[in-house]
Amino acid sequence: MPATPTLTFLGAAGTVTGSKFHLEHGPASLLVEAGLYQGLAELRRRNWEPLPLDAAALDAVLLTHAHLDHCGYLPRLVADGFQREVVCSAETADLAAIVLRDSAHLQEEDARYANQAGFSKHRPALPLYGAAEVEKTLPLFRPTGFGSATQVAPGVHATLRPAGHILGSATVEIETGGRRVLFSGDLGRDDHPLLRAPAPPPAVDAIVVESTYGDRTHPPRDPDVLADVVRRTVARGGSVLVPAFAVDRTELVLLELHRLRVSGAIPRVPVYVDSPMALAALGVYRRAVQGSSPQLRREARELAAALAGLDLHGVADPEHSRDLNSPTYPCIVVSASGMATGGRVVHHLAHQLPDPRNSVVLTGYQAEGTRGRQLLEGARQVKMHGRYVPVHAEVVQLADLSVHADADGILAWLARAPEPPRTVYVVHGEARAAHALAARVHEELGWVAVVPQQGERVRLD
Repeated sequence: MPATPTLTFLGAAGTVTGSKFHLEHGPASLLVEAGLYQGLAELRRRNWEPLPLDAAALDAVLLTHAHLDHCGYLPRLVADGFQREVVCSAETADLAAIVLRDSAHLQEEDARYANQAGFSKHRPALPLYGAAEVEKTLPLFRPTGFGSATQVAPGVHATLRPAGHILGSATVEIETGGRRVLFSGDLGRDDHPLLRAPAPPPAVDAIVVESTYGDRTHPPRDPDVLADVVRRTVARGGSVLVPAFAVDRTELVLLELHRLRVSGAIPRVPVYVDSPMALAALGVYRRAVQGSSPQLRREARELAAALAGLDLHGVADPEHSRDLNSPTYPCIVVSASGMATGGRVVHHLAHQLPDPRNSVVLTGYQAEGTRGRQLLEGARQVKMHGRYVPVHAEVVQLADLSVHADADGILAWLARAPEPPRTVYVVHGEARAAHALAARVHEELGWVAVVPQQGERVRLD
């Protein structure tokens, strides 16, 4: 039982996924984030390794938002004995239920398919968790409002503030023993098309900040990139496949397609959203627009127009999804997952990549070791379901659709703090990005900034 607050980095240290941070003070034990590792096989194997803590002794888990690399480990934590509250915003609770159910379904389906096809080296292939573990997890969620402190353990209080990344995303400030630490989660862009800019950081002793884009800046928005690839693909009779994160990215893709269609920049072709998770998330966003959520910009009302104005088709059942593996007419297919690590989009890629008439449009960050990263780096063949598929389709990246703050945006957000923290811990970025951001924090703000190691423990006094 540490007399001084301590923080241990159990994930997202030197890598861009798997966020987990263990905060201890006296008898209090908290986990901030419970994310899955994605990408490289050596990272994914960490999902199966037991955490160096007693899950049953945790007082609470706090989530910044509902993306899988921040909440996807929760059902495994529950299977290991966690039974207390999961504190997050109301929208994060709604979206996490969608994300976790989909995650369990995909894991069970992938394990079933691997055993049936015989391409897994595990005998039998097993999911990390299934639907039963998810249903035990969801009743633990405790939705919490923004801006007011809530007790999460004896003598420990947490305050959520909007982070502008996806609907419900938050920064999390924790106060214990007279010390305060702020977790950025994933920070959004000041010019997010739907969400308001992240709330500025308060005065704290330490900041744990993400660095996904810590070594680069986003290019200026250029709608011609998407318009051009759609026109080219339709002209040659192909289909446009857009791997997109089901939460937030799908909404932005549809919004951009609507704007291009209204302006006449692209022809009217069918648009399919082939992801039950994305369709469910669209419902959460639609309700937020209808309810005039204070997280949203006024322009967010255009999302409703986009959903009504496009030749839009939601695909929920597997049979109609299979029909989109090889479309016989020009169309646009938006399908999860965004980095092509799993889900229906993998089946679409397996069928569509060999055809040079088709295009694949990558819309966000592609982590090391993912199929999306391989395609982005020019791979001429990609392994899927135990066999290699040739890449003849056109591959295009839309870097300007990212909903992460870039290096300049993160620095600007940090600089809004009313006073310097003692230390900035740079996490949730590949090593090069994290070290580049830490260097800029030191050079431009004059603050102590470090990139912690996996498993490293620090004092917060």
